[in-house]
Amino acid sequence: MDAPARAWVLSEWALLPLRLFLGFTFLFAGLQKLANPTFFNSKNPSGIHAQLLGSIRTSPLHALLTHLVNFSTPIGLTIAWAEVAIGVGVLFGLWTRIAAVGGVLLSLSLFLAVSYHSSPYYTGADIVFVFAWLPFILSGSSSRFSIDAWVTNFVAKKNGTDRSEYVAIPFAQLQRICGNFNDNTCAAREYLACDAAVCPVLLGSRAPVATPVAIRSLDRRTLIVGGAAAASVATAAVIFGSTVAATGKLIGNAQVSKPATKQLSSGGSTTPTTSGGAKYSGTLLGPATGVRVNEPATFTVPTSGDPGIIFNEGASKFLGYDTVCPHMGCTVAYSPSAKLLVCPCHNSEFLVSTGAVISGPAPRGLLKLDVVEEPDGNLYLK
Repeated sequence: MDAPARAWVLSEWALLPLRLFLGFTFLFAGLQKLANPTFFNSKNPSGIHAQLLGSIRTSPLHALLTHLVNFSTPIGLTIAWAEVAIGVGVLFGLWTRIAAVGGVLLSLSLFLAVSYHSSPYYTGADIVFVFAWLPFILSGSSSRFSIDAWVTNFVAKKNGTDRSEYVAIPFAQLQRICGNFNDNTCAAREYLACDAAVCPVLLGSRAPVATPVAIRSLDRRTLIVGGAAAASVATAAVIFGSTVAATGKLIGNAQVSKPATKQLSSGGSTTPTTSGGAKYSGTLLGPATGVRVNEPATFTVPTSGDPGIIFNEGASKFLGYDTVCPHMGCTVAYSPSAKLLVCPCHNSEFLVSTGAVISGPAPRGLLKLDVVEEPDGNLYLK
């Protein structure tokens, strides 16, 4: 169906690009999560478990997230399928208002859990999505490229009522052709002032034109046809999403490789003593031989509980960093191919040599830790 003249002045056409963007983005985000098996892996630094741990440190909902972190996999699946459902609903204009409400709730949850401390506030995408959804809660989907509109028109045709069609026309043009307009008054309104806000011509379809029984019949049939359409689309979406998830799992299992880092076992002693009676200050992390050149090791920082990483630079020189990303609190991981520390959430990149940020939204570099090899051959965190 062709667009009417000057279609851009109609909100339903003006909002169409935003509707398509939101629908595609949420659908893609959900399918991307379902296709990525590492997202649901509690031991993967880019998974939902690690992201929840990172959110606990920065979110105002930290008390709630602390209890939810043990249910990271079900939460990840819920988020992924919710994004698919919201994306499909908005993209195809199916129960658009309900989908938009879901979009607001999900975006608001992500804002409070992940991007609450973004500075400036507009650098966090989640708060932008919250407000981008609001027009569709107010207006629903458009009458074009929309299953909701198709259902409404289909039911109207079956009931012999008018279809909902909208065109853009200046009110002055309407006055010139209106048979009730005369000397700035309206004959249909007992010669009161002509006013677009109360114009009976413009309000026509909103006036009661059917008996209550007919209206109830119309609404009931709309609900039945709309429910059938929703069930059909939902079934297709579940089948498609499940296929994407299964394919991603097969590909992911075929590409499993040796992890870039290993966990460094810690003795946990703060003042260990050698056989010769020498004492070393700091926290014992483990033997220096456990961290090889080009093979970093991870550990837990005792004082904060944050994840840490150690690099062996050779010649008994070791570098240590707190791997909590200063942007949103996600856990940074080492990328062997790039030879950088990379945040899996928003792609901030940090130098191994200094911990400085070289790209991405992180406002500063990683916190450097003082790791020293003592004569007893062990590493200590000073």
